Amino acid sequence: MTRVHDMGGRFGDGPVIPESENGPVFSEEWHGRALAVTVASDFLGQWNIDIKRHARECLLPKDYSRFSYYEKWIAGLTNLLIEKGVLTPDDLRGSGDSAKHPLAIRALKAEDVAAALSKGGPADRPTSIAAQFVVGQKVRTVRPAANRLVDGGHTRLPLYASGATGKVVRLHGAHVLPDSNAHGMGEAPEPLYAVVFAASELWPNPEHPGDEVVLDLWQSYLEPA
Repeated sequence: MTRVHDMGGRFGDGPVIPESENGPVFSEEWHGRALAVTVASDFLGQWNIDIKRHARECLLPKDYSRFSYYEKWIAGLTNLLIEKGVLTPDDLRGSGDSAKHPLAIRALKAEDVAAALSKGGPADRPTSIAAQFVVGQKVRTVRPAANRLVDGGHTRLPLYASGATGKVVRLHGAHVLPDSNAHGMGEAPEPLYAVVFAASELWPNPEHPGDEVVLDLWQSYLEPA
């Protein structure tokens, strides 16, 4: 069984209604603050992007289903701050120790935000693992779509693409493997491919059979077709 967050391509959830391009960047004022505090917390150096994504995936299903997008962000961040010992429940209630925090030196200052964000967070890394597939080759995704290193752990292979056959259209080089990185097991970089799938390969009755879906997939997610 997949967890509640793996919603891509699922039936019964209704259409996706895009927000107006002319609308505000944030529909609520606190959404911008949620984004800001999440990004600022990343610079404390206590976790990586894959750990952060997994924290949101680990929310209770009843909470994940009812929370809005930025509520998921804040809930996942709250759990991480406590899990990593950055804050205590008393701190979050406003009754914690008032002494200067040991991580205060890492605080992201307003004047440094633009420069910090412009650097991005590249995930390409050197690796000794040879690329197993070439552009134009047919491949099949592994089944089930599960983390093979940690039971119930983080993976970037969506359920709807599990066991599907596609074609490699690009080799991105080697990138950090989320399945390992999300669980403190090291970056374990391996070749990353862009793989194209026909909609009819992913779903039995696609609305537009001629559509294609391109997924970025790590080598350990794939096998020769």
